[in-house]
Amino acid sequence: MAAAKSLRPAQLAGLMLALSLALAACGKGAGAEKPPERGDVAAATVDGQVVWASDVKREAVTQGLIGEGEPLDVSSDIFHKVLDQVIDQKLLAGEALKRKLDKDPMAQRRLAAARERILGDILVESVVADAVNENAIRSLYQEQLKLAKRAQEIHARQIVLPTQAEADAVRKMIQSGASFEALAMEKSTDAATRFNGGDMGYFTTDVMPEAYAGALKTAKPGQLIGPIPVEGGFALLKVEDRRLEPPLTFEAARPQIVRFLTYDQIRDQLEKLRARSKIVRLVKADAASAPVPPADAPKTSPAPPAAQPEGKK
Repeated sequence: MAAAKSLRPAQLAGLMLALSLALAACGKGAGAEKPPERGDVAAATVDGQVVWASDVKREAVTQGLIGEGEPLDVSSDIFHKVLDQVIDQKLLAGEALKRKLDKDPMAQRRLAAARERILGDILVESVVADAVNENAIRSLYQEQLKLAKRAQEIHARQIVLPTQAEADAVRKMIQSGASFEALAMEKSTDAATRFNGGDMGYFTTDVMPEAYAGALKTAKPGQLIGPIPVEGGFALLKVEDRRLEPPLTFEAARPQIVRFLTYDQIRDQLEKLRARSKIVRLVKADAASAPVPPADAPKTSPAPPAAQPEGKK
C-alpha cells in the first residue's frame, strides 16, 4: 500500500470514478479492450485492465496540470507522475471491490452522486463544444470592438530638475535648439526615464499624477510644457504624439471571451432545464444564515408590542 500514499486528498475523489469504471469493466479481458480514442496508446495494465494515455491526460487536466486540448507527451515527467496516480486509483478501487465495499448503501449513494457529476460535466462539455467555437468567439470580439470606448493616449518625455531656476535654464536651452533627449540624459534626476532620453512611453492621463494630467490634457504633439511642480522638483514635458488607445488584441481577449461564452451557455442550459422541470424545495433556508447587514446600515425601530384584546389584563 506504499504507492497509495502518493495520492493527494483532492485526488481521492477520482477513486469513485475509478471504482465505477472498475465495476463496468468486470468480466472483460485486456485483449477485448479497444483504444477509446483515435490514436490512443496503452500506457500500462493493472491486473489485466488497460490504462490508456487518454485516461492519464484526462486526470492531468482535472488536476490543472495541463489545459483542455493541450498535448501531453507520454515520455514526460508529468505523464509518468499522473500515470502512477491513475494506477494507484485502480489498485485502490480494485481492492474496494474485493472487499465488496461497493455494496454498502452509502457507497452506492456516493457512486451515484459521482456518476451524476460526471454526466453533468459531459453534458456541459458537449453544449460548450457546440456553442463556443471559433466563429462565436470572433463574432463577440468584433462586437466588443464596436462597443469599446477608446481613450486618448499621450507619448511624452520629461526632464525633472531640483529647482525651478534650473528648469527655466534648461527650457531656454531647448528653445535655443538643444536636444531634449540629450539634456534629459545629462541633467534629469528621474532615474526611471533619464537614460532613455526622458521617454515616458504611451499612457492615458488618468493613470498619471494630477500635475502631469492637468498639464498634458490638451497638449499637442511637439509642444514644450513647464516647468511644472512635481514630486522631486520641477518637470519639463515634451509631447511626442497623441493617439487613440489601441484595442485589445484578439489573442489577449480570447481567454476572457471563452470564459464568458462558456458561462453564458451553462447558465442558459440550466435555465431551460429548470423551466421544464418540477422542482419543489422541501426545506427552507435557516434564518440564522441570512446575510448580516453592515454595521453602518440604518437601524430599524423595534416593532411595537402587539395590542391585546380588550378585557385582557
